[in-house]
Amino acid sequence: MILSMTGFGEGKGSYKNKSITVEIKSLNGKTTDIRFKSPANYREKELELRKFIIGHALRGKFDVSITFDAASAAEEFGLNKALFKKYWNELDSLKKELKFDQDGVVAAILRIPNVVQAEDGGIPDAEWKVIKKTTKAALDSLKKFRMEDGKGMMKDLSKNVKSIQKCLRGVKPYEKERVTRLKAKMEKNLSDYLGKQNVDKNRYEQEVIFYLEKLDINEEKVRLGQHCKFFLELLEDKSTEAKGKKLAFIGQEIGREINTLGAKAQHSDIQKLVVTMKDELERIKEQVANIV
Repeated sequence: MILSMTGFGEGKGSYKNKSITVEIKSLNGKTTDIRFKSPANYREKELELRKFIIGHALRGKFDVSITFDAASAAEEFGLNKALFKKYWNELDSLKKELKFDQDGVVAAILRIPNVVQAEDGGIPDAEWKVIKKTTKAALDSLKKFRMEDGKGMMKDLSKNVKSIQKCLRGVKPYEKERVTRLKAKMEKNLSDYLGKQNVDKNRYEQEVIFYLEKLDINEEKVRLGQHCKFFLELLEDKSTEAKGKKLAFIGQEIGREINTLGAKAQHSDIQKLVVTMKDELERIKEQVANIV
């Protein structure tokens, strides 16, 4: 089972007269990055909440939004009148000096930190428990979304890898012909260069064996088959642990064997199979980049 890095989850809870909503959006990313949008008095718990989210969501880029309804927000927050007046007086003085338009000044002052602040600076333990429970509900919803998305990705990846395996099996019918062609080509080149009567047959046979050993593709075929098998086993593993990095590494190994196979091929039909394998591998890489 694999999880997509892309997803959305939502959780809802309530504390006294306050309705709390937690939304978590996730996108693919090489590192874990969390951006919070929450009321000012919740920020004291941001670090703890960050660890909590990473522990459950594993990997990706996350946008976390914690909001509550407008009615309770009005009760939670108040205007710091002294600070508002200070900014207003400073700007009013500058207005007379610089003669700028004062439209939008009120909204700008309200966005300044601490002008609008929580009436109570701390979060009660009971409320914090509700926030964590609501966040956990959002994470569960996110995981469900990721699992559903992962099912489709798993089918596509399995299809791509099995296509590579099919191409690998397709190499076998050309192997004898490949060796025969290579021998004939070497013999012709040597005869054209030295003349058939001047060729030392014993030395020639040694050189042919040496050359064919260098171009032998059996090891590459075996390793490629093993990598494909391991990739499929990891896909079918029922655990929900992070598999993206492992699959990416196996994909790199598959690519290495395909490239070596292509370099040694010396046969047009095998080269066509290699091109198909590379095409399937590119699709695999695109999908794996979005797996947790």
